[in-house]
Amino acid sequence: MKKLALSAAALILSASASFADPVEGVWKTQPGDTGGYLHVTVSKCGEAICGVIKQAYKEGGAVSEGYEHLGKRMLWDMQAKGEGAYAGGKIWAPDRNKTYKSKMSLNGNTLKVSGCVAVICRSQSWQRVK
Repeated sequence: MKKLALSAAALILSASASFADPVEGVWKTQPGDTGGYLHVTVSKCGEAICGVIKQAYKEGGAVSEGYEHLGKRMLWDMQAKGEGAYAGGKIWAPDRNKTYKSKMSLNGNTLKVSGCVAVICRSQSWQRVK
């Protein structure tokens, strides 16, 4: 009976790992106006996909000590639409302190992220860090 319980637990744990969304991981944003960039951790949050600012870097790659938005949610409510497409979410742009309707598309280790307010849109290509 003990072996059966251990086998069931191992099966459940391995099944959970196989359901990880391919977009989950740490992503490097494109440099902003000042040349700095962010690392954003993207993961499941309930049934949706969210992203949190993990680290900030200055132009040249030095860690930006004391960055005020560490740990802040940058992406939320993203829904997987299949074939690497995500939509229905929001993205917050720290450089402009604006929130946009957002969608994303995953192609290998590149994540194209875009956000729009009315007809004004911005987009970036993020690179997978891990």
